[in-house]
Amino acid sequence: MQLRNSIIPIILAAGLAGSAGQASAKVLRVCADPDYLPYSNSAGEGFENKIAVAVAKALGATVEYTSASYRGRGGFPQFLATTLDANKCDVVMNIPYGSRGELTTRPYYISSYVFVFKKSKKFNVTRMDSPILKKIKVGFERDTPVEDGMKMRGMIPGAVAFDVGDDSSESPAAMLKALESGQVDVMITWEPAISGFLRDYKDLEVVMVPNERAMGAPEQYTFPMAMGVREGDEALKKQLDEIIASHQAELTAILNQNGVRLYTPESPNSP
Repeated sequence: MQLRNSIIPIILAAGLAGSAGQASAKVLRVCADPDYLPYSNSAGEGFENKIAVAVAKALGATVEYTSASYRGRGGFPQFLATTLDANKCDVVMNIPYGSRGELTTRPYYISSYVFVFKKSKKFNVTRMDSPILKKIKVGFERDTPVEDGMKMRGMIPGAVAFDVGDDSSESPAAMLKALESGQVDVMITWEPAISGFLRDYKDLEVVMVPNERAMGAPEQYTFPMAMGVREGDEALKKQLDEIIASHQAELTAILNQNGVRLYTPESPNSP
């Protein structure tokens, strides 16, 4: 699930049973996509499933899942409307820090869009304005900051668009397969979307897309990720902030073990 323009495409929602997220019952209610690895699945194999288990343990709770896909009609906003905002769950476990419409916790990791290409190509690709990008076949995810950046640079004609974040029948691994087959030379995608599959592609290079200010307004490609609760649920937000602060090392270890690469954002370039 790629980070979309409006919000991140893959989501895991969780919260304590009871009104306003209160711990009246020791259950962490989790809304998760049942078939969207590497984020989550019904077998609990995704990195967000494992984050939810760690949070539940810290709360002295058990996890109770409600399955829902956010890749259908209406996308992630509709997912939030019918799950978190409808009080079917209490917290989303993976949402950009400061997202509108929800109350977000302190960030617990920072990740980025990345350039991915075969190591053997030795491409000099370090930013969206790298000259080589206009000479080779580029793949990108629709409806993301990357698409906006490519449009500003006139790079869309001839590029290959992927709809993994919208098509529930397609795995993010399809983007790596496109690289292997030669359909594209460079793929630009949200790193956590491919994190669980990169271990099977030892021949691929991964390079962070830095934040830019090359053509007007700043372009953001690196995002701090947080957990989110319904607006007004300050009590649950405080609980989760405390858990993140006291269990940060454990949460980071889970991300590392599942191949999610952590990044430090670069400042946008001066105009």
